[in-house]
Amino acid sequence: MTVATVPGRLHSWDISTGVDGPGTRFVAFLAGCPLRCLYCQNPDTWHMRDGTATTAGAVLRQVEQFASFVHVAGGGMTVSGGEPLLQPRFVEALFTGARGLGLPTALDTAGGLGARASEALLDVTDLVLLDVKAWDPARYRRLTGGEVAPTLAFARRLAARGTPIWVRYVLVPGLTDDPAEVDGVARFAAALGTVERVDVLPFHRLGAPKYERLGIPFPLLDTPPPDTALVDRVREQFRRTGLAAY
Repeated sequence: MTVATVPGRLHSWDISTGVDGPGTRFVAFLAGCPLRCLYCQNPDTWHMRDGTATTAGAVLRQVEQFASFVHVAGGGMTVSGGEPLLQPRFVEALFTGARGLGLPTALDTAGGLGARASEALLDVTDLVLLDVKAWDPARYRRLTGGEVAPTLAFARRLAARGTPIWVRYVLVPGLTDDPAEVDGVARFAAALGTVERVDVLPFHRLGAPKYERLGIPFPLLDTPPPDTALVDRVREQFRRTGLAAY
């Protein structure tokens, strides 16, 4: 099977600046995710069956149309989700093709399926945007329905390889704002040695209409976004460990 013929399930794609890695990015959103995060803004990406069947070659033909612009804008290609590591061979094919177009690559993942990422996939991954959703195992389980240990193991594996990491931490009042929780993530990230920055992402409810359309209750419909003071406090907690936080 050639790179071009590797099959996958694509939810959508977009051109993005500022939130999916350095510069302007071509972002491919893959379908399917094993987690059910209480704050998820994209329930329409949960099931692989709801994605469009495609091939790496078809996606890369789209990427090629924007490659010159993205390159000049200091960007690259990001594969996000859903959870892209549900489709590791597809991701590897996309990244191999992107590298062939001269574009740096970034993997946006929660890390729980990190064991599925082959060495070959990581060899064509220039940056990992790693969502560390919580520190305490019980809190992580309540928040996502999954386990935090595989994410931490994947982070250590990336660090051992020298792979650059951007940690992403979603700040939800009453769920992820506990100072001890933030300190746990911050200390872990600082010890890895390859974390280039931490993005503290304030919770919002912009995805609520998607839940309504799908007939699914949005668990955090009554949860307010964090105020500026709380966001500043959490960013400062990360900075105190020597990390750049935004």
